[in-house]
Amino acid sequence: MSTTQSERLRELLEPLVSSQALDLEEITVTPAGKRRVLRIVVDSDEGVLLDTCAELSREISDRLDASDAMGSGEYVLEVTSPGADRPLTEHRHYVRAVGRLVKFQLHDGGELVARVLTVDDDGLDLEVPGVKGRRPTSRRLDFDAVAKARVEIEFSRKHDQNDTNDQNDENEEAEEA
Repeated sequence: MSTTQSERLRELLEPLVSSQALDLEEITVTPAGKRRVLRIVVDSDEGVLLDTCAELSREISDRLDASDAMGSGEYVLEVTSPGADRPLTEHRHYVRAVGRLVKFQLHDGGELVARVLTVDDDGLDLEVPGVKGRRPTSRRLDFDAVAKARVEIEFSRKHDQNDTNDQNDENEEAEEA
């Protein structure tokens, strides 16, 4: 997709996406046989519901049909949220990753896997998991030190003491009833 087409699509679609309280993360047009696929990735701090993607897809389709931004050729429109393994490239991506485990590739060649605790304008406060029974440690990481970052998928996460207590309280209440 040419820069001009990308810029034109962004100008056309960003107000529509923003009106839904979403961020327009990415626009790509790729060939797929005789057609093209227009993929629009949207996100928000609360995530994106499937129904929201479907509604936005209809609105974007109407907007594109009323313009010549995609030209006369056939295309397939996909409106989606980012995958769990997408790179963290914007400040807002890091904010959305608070509480999540992230794998960092550092400019000095090092690698770090840590949980994001807080984010500010300069960097992140992290909790680095302990090794072999050691307690986790805190660490500060400036954005300037980060070459790449991606959220790590966690299939099972130990709950903290508060989560366990809340669950025990609910179980005790159920037994008393």
